[in-house]
Amino acid sequence: MLTTRPYALLGNWTLGHPFTVLLILVALGILAAQYTADHLRIDTDTGKLIAPDAPFQQYRRLYEQAFSQDLSTLLLVVESETPELSRTASKKMLDLISRDKANFNSAYIPNDNSFFRQNGLLYLDTDELQALSHDLSVAQPFIGRIAQEPNLTGFFSIFKDALEATDKKATDKAQVGPIDLASLADKIANVLDKTNNGENTLLSWESLIAENKKRSDKEFIIVSPKLDYSQIRPAEHAIDAIRKAAAEIQGSGLPPVKVWVTGEVGLEDEELAGISAGTFTASVFSVVLVLCILLIAYRSVLLMVATLLTLALGMVFCGAFAAFAVTELNLISVAFAVSNIGLGVEYGIHFCLRYRDNLKENANKELALRAALMTVAPSLLLAAGTTSIGLYAFIPTDYKGVSELGLLAGTSLFICLSITLIALPALLKIAPAPTAFRAVEGTNVFSKLAQKLSALPLRYARPVTVVTVFMGIVSIVLAFNLKTDFDPINLRDPNTESVIAFKKLMRDEDTTPLTLNVLAKDANSTKILQQRLAALPSVSKTVSLFDFQPTDQDEKLALIEELVLILGPQLQHFPELKTDAAPAPGITHLIEAIDTLLLQKDQGRDRESLTRLKKELQEILIELDARPEPSRTIYVEKIQTALLGTLPQVMKELSTSLEAREITLNDLPSDIRDDWLSKEGLYRIQIFPKKDQSDLTNLAEFIAEVQSIAPLITGLPVIYWESMREVTAAFQEAIVIALVAIALVLLAIRRNILDTTLIMATLILAGLFTMASAAITNTPINFANIIALPLLLGLGVDNGIHMLVKLRDSPPEEQNIYQSSTARGIFYGALTTSSSFGGLAFSPHAGISSMGLLITIGIFWIMVCTFIILPALSKLVLTKRNELLYQRVEGLRD
Repeated sequence: MLTTRPYALLGNWTLGHPFTVLLILVALGILAAQYTADHLRIDTDTGKLIAPDAPFQQYRRLYEQAFSQDLSTLLLVVESETPELSRTASKKMLDLISRDKANFNSAYIPNDNSFFRQNGLLYLDTDELQALSHDLSVAQPFIGRIAQEPNLTGFFSIFKDALEATDKKATDKAQVGPIDLASLADKIANVLDKTNNGENTLLSWESLIAENKKRSDKEFIIVSPKLDYSQIRPAEHAIDAIRKAAAEIQGSGLPPVKVWVTGEVGLEDEELAGISAGTFTASVFSVVLVLCILLIAYRSVLLMVATLLTLALGMVFCGAFAAFAVTELNLISVAFAVSNIGLGVEYGIHFCLRYRDNLKENANKELALRAALMTVAPSLLLAAGTTSIGLYAFIPTDYKGVSELGLLAGTSLFICLSITLIALPALLKIAPAPTAFRAVEGTNVFSKLAQKLSALPLRYARPVTVVTVFMGIVSIVLAFNLKTDFDPINLRDPNTESVIAFKKLMRDEDTTPLTLNVLAKDANSTKILQQRLAALPSVSKTVSLFDFQPTDQDEKLALIEELVLILGPQLQHFPELKTDAAPAPGITHLIEAIDTLLLQKDQGRDRESLTRLKKELQEILIELDARPEPSRTIYVEKIQTALLGTLPQVMKELSTSLEAREITLNDLPSDIRDDWLSKEGLYRIQIFPKKDQSDLTNLAEFIAEVQSIAPLITGLPVIYWESMREVTAAFQEAIVIALVAIALVLLAIRRNILDTTLIMATLILAGLFTMASAAITNTPINFANIIALPLLLGLGVDNGIHMLVKLRDSPPEEQNIYQSSTARGIFYGALTTSSSFGGLAFSPHAGISSMGLLITIGIFWIMVCTFIILPALSKLVLTKRNELLYQRVEGLRD
């Protein structure tokens, strides 16, 4: 009576005042929903999820305090087919962003300011500057002539003269400035071909004049957006403004400019958008599938609707608890919302199935409800307790993501159970008695089939056990081949712009974000430490404040002064392009020069290049003859822009760079110094890797070598590596806690070592089969899905308890265990749980998707172990025990 009295009191109150109960719950639900909307947020900062007090996290915070200017920023990568267009577009983009004070705090281009524009040549290697000086010296005649006639006719006449000079002196290599004949002919032909086919393109004169100079077609803008934390996506308005600005900078008649949005905030924003869309998709999928399962289980629309209303009310209170307990959901704990659909509805299934069965025996609705409540409540409380063990096992770990998930999901089980035991009886009390669907023909056939299937594990217990042992051994072998992937980037949707841009940057050792940072206390220790780090085999280069004082300045300044004398005022006063009124004669003369040169033998590659160029020039003449004014003028301007459009900009930038002067560290602008020397006097050393850091072996080697010289480091590689170690340790800790706790609960409940061993064996087998399946399907263990195995332990233990009790209470082979109310409850409960987690597999977020997939696979193996392996092992063990007892009795008789 003591165990039933609380449930009796609850039933009396709920069933005696159903309207009052429902009104109270609805009122509280409205308050809970309002509280949730006002207080619950999502935080995608993965740096907070793992071991926040570990040494590597403390050093990360120290570094961020010293150099906080680039925290919570967007990185814009401006990319086009020429470096000139990328620079022009990035400046336009910067101007638009800087004027938008509503959405942005600040923005800047790291390597594009007056200081670098004037002194950039000093940062080239001496050999590189000498090569550039030689190229510009050779280009001087070309620059002088094109400056006098800056249009198509002037350019074509220079090309014609070069061809005629080659014709007169065939042993020399034809050149236009520093560019050889064939190379220039190919480049011009490519540009003309694209233009004649309606494409927008540009010839890069920076690449032509200084072929040996290292350049990039990408420009970077670092943007500090204004974040609105009242929105699910705090940076949404800022990123929308960037998209709008990117559309505005597209020049008419110019090639397209792509603006990639990435960086810390960009990655988080698209991840939040993906999680929102993925969670919605998963929720819709789960609800639809749960509806189908409930209709099949109940064969009653009324019971299905009552269960869903109860589930919705429970979800509201679970959300309020999350807002109260943690305030911010992280990328892992957010999964508890979807998981509650399956876990919460399971209680409603058990209650409604028992209620419907009671109605068959007793037509009195209130008595049927009271009997269902009295019989189901204890078993559901036990199920919630055992399931929560696997979830609560995460709470003591140092993995904040799953620790909070364990707290929220584990507590939500009891919230959903409480709402089910209170709201569902009240709803069913005021609703009419459910009318079941008419039985489908052939039901008896399926019932007989189920009965035959249920006898197989008992009848063939020994073969099933042998197969199980074999599968267990194979699974152990496969489990050793299970891959791990703890790179947070790989958890995100690989098709999003921010991830694509981030991975493109990773492939270039000069732009990779996977660098390490070390702090040094003074200038002398910085120089010594940097020198030692640069000598490491895994290090490509190191950068500190002292690298911004150019080396060999006297020699470089002398080379620059020579260039000033050679190029003279032609460079300083290079004119803008002038529209060519009549380019046809110049084109015709160039074609004639090409024909003359082609008559010579042994032209080799030049012949092919010149023939192609001639064809494109003839296409221009045809177009000029066919087009009337003003279309003809527009066409000429398009050709001229494609061929010469970047030349004035290159000349202007080159002229500015020839004003370089000697630089000391004191001459560096404050914004550059602040990036490398903190206000507290800490110097920053940035360390670039030599090898691909997506390879775990390379990552470990890079970190180990750097730590051998500087034990305290920070940066994405060490954060990834240390996080992996902490998560693995947390996972192992949670597994041990869950196994020990479950074993103790089983012993307390069953008071039987044999029963406890059987249930634990099936749980461990389900875990092994799940890991083997992950290895076969090439699903690596990551930050998200690593929670699956401890969670599955909690989900599977109550199924094992229910099945073992049923096996003990029912005669073997004679009882259809698959058609019992216990088995049906287990089966439909597992279906709803797997449907909720299976919905996660449709999420674009790779981590959440893999978690849904792995848990769904795990639930399948739990069902196999519960319905097939556990009955077979139980039969085999009991038979063996009975044989031993019989032999002992016979021995005593003898």
